[in-house]
Amino acid sequence: MTTVLLDLVLPPRCAGCEAPGALVCGRCAAELHGEPACRMPLPAPPGLPECWSAAVYTGAVRRAILAYKERGRTALARPLAGALALAAGTAAGTRPLVLVPVPSARAALRRRGHDPVARLAVLAAGYLRAAGWPAQAAHLLAQRRRVADQAGLSSAQRAENLAAAYRLAPGAEGRLAAFRREGRAVVVVDDIVTTGATLAEAARTLRAAGAPVPLAVTVAATRRRGGSRIDHSP
Repeated sequence: MTTVLLDLVLPPRCAGCEAPGALVCGRCAAELHGEPACRMPLPAPPGLPECWSAAVYTGAVRRAILAYKERGRTALARPLAGALALAAGTAAGTRPLVLVPVPSARAALRRRGHDPVARLAVLAAGYLRAAGWPAQAAHLLAQRRRVADQAGLSSAQRAENLAAAYRLAPGAEGRLAAFRREGRAVVVVDDIVTTGATLAEAARTLRAAGAPVPLAVTVAATRRRGGSRIDHSP
């Protein structure tokens, strides 16, 4: 039986701590929403926008993201998108926003059966609008070529792997021109920031089309230990 069906027929258990009664219990929700802050990877890759996240990628936050992205618990999209919206709203202030999800690799989409980051962007934009922000999600990027799995790659290897990996989606140039006229801040979004290579390449592609990209926002940011990134890949 799939995880989605199990979530429907069995009492829910917290994705962060396995406590019965809720998809995310109150204690883990507090950890997930954490303290939105600017958490830049060090060293930051060239072109990375100011990068904000809702929490650190550890403990309950890590378990919830992995359950959503890799283990089919798609109902977790809402609490994770809430954390993303909180980080975006905190970072942007009163600026009108366009949330642009980083495109997923085709192989990952086939394996997961859904597009986790795109779903988070759409839901987060909805939460921001409900709170009074003029926000929307826009699928402006697509993959230009196949990229290797990023897990285990160094910062330099990730940057090389992603170089020229994205292109504008059909119709994106016209939409970007409209967003510029409206004064909207284009924000690239992802679930996690590790080295920042993915967000930097996404921002580079949008800037090449004339779009200022002042911010990048994620649900979580990995911690650093001993000067290098912790590998949190499943």
